Amino acid sequence: MARASGAPVKIGLISDGKGPSADTSIELRAAAATVRFLNEHRSGIGGRPIQLLTCETANDPNKGTDCANQVIEQKAVAVVVGASAVSQQIWTPLHAAKVPVLLFSTALPEQLQDAQSTFALSDPTGVTISGILPLAAKAKTRNLTGVIIDVPPALAQFKGTGAAALTKAGISFKVIPVPLGTADMTPQLQSLSGSAPGVIEIVGNDGFCISAFNALRTSGFTGPFFVNSQCITDATRKAVPAETLERVTMNASAPVGVDNPSTRLYKAVVAAYGKNVKIDDSSGMNMFAELNAFQVALADIKGEVTPATVISTFKSMPEKEIPGSGGLRFRCSGKAYPATPAVCSRGGLTAQLDGEGQPASYQIVGYSPIP
Repeated sequence: MARASGAPVKIGLISDGKGPSADTSIELRAAAATVRFLNEHRSGIGGRPIQLLTCETANDPNKGTDCANQVIEQKAVAVVVGASAVSQQIWTPLHAAKVPVLLFSTALPEQLQDAQSTFALSDPTGVTISGILPLAAKAKTRNLTGVIIDVPPALAQFKGTGAAALTKAGISFKVIPVPLGTADMTPQLQSLSGSAPGVIEIVGNDGFCISAFNALRTSGFTGPFFVNSQCITDATRKAVPAETLERVTMNASAPVGVDNPSTRLYKAVVAAYGKNVKIDDSSGMNMFAELNAFQVALADIKGEVTPATVISTFKSMPEKEIPGSGGLRFRCSGKAYPATPAVCSRGGLTAQLDGEGQPASYQIVGYSPIP
């Protein structure tokens, strides 16, 4: 496709970046590389180049609000939000200003239920349910214990529609919130011994997950684990023994660590345009997929690019594959789940890890076409 030309289209990009307890600044570096690729090879947005307006929150709610107000003042026609612990503070002023927001994922009811200007690329419940049920069946348990980082976006999946979906599937669940930055979780997790806790789902960054794995090893937990992709990094692989890693199924937001068309495309873009972007870091590949999805959704946009035309084009797009996602598809018609019209996909990826913490392959679970 042709190189983008003409007046740039301003797109906000808000990421937590580097905070006191987590570092997702790779999102910003991956985004810069992706936008160069989209502008040079995918005609940008409507033939015009994308101009990113970036802002970092450092996991600070006040900075989240400030970032939203900044991109509003700079007249962004839409905002892409990375994996953020303060997404509610980012989203609220943007929603009030009627600026469309694309979230990679969210479990917050107010965002999921918005039919006006919010779009969530990931299915907040399909992967969790589809991924956990086979583990529970194999372990002959109907119990789920969540060891969850104590921030609202992470905890929200066990409330509202998420809780209802688990209950409907016959899963009895208990949630143990653990504050961000807790180095020793032994006091909170010492009672989780043997197989009685059922499947243990751990949600957090790699440092959080390492602490959880250590405490659960100390407690003598013997069952299977289900984790989010941010759990598993090189740091996790070095700190966690093979016998634990072999019991982990990962809710894979990105198909990193194997050779497939998605990873080959990402590697090529990073090699050509990236700087200090680790290709096996799922946070970077998630941002790559999110920005590609944003561009793909607007492929047929006509005329002036405004918040209103971005919203209408998103809502009228046909179902398409998300580049860089491992084959997942999306459509933002509001019909993936009637109760949560912001959701643009059904299902997702899971991967069983080996003793080195690497996925052998990925499986698409919970998918069905969106009308």
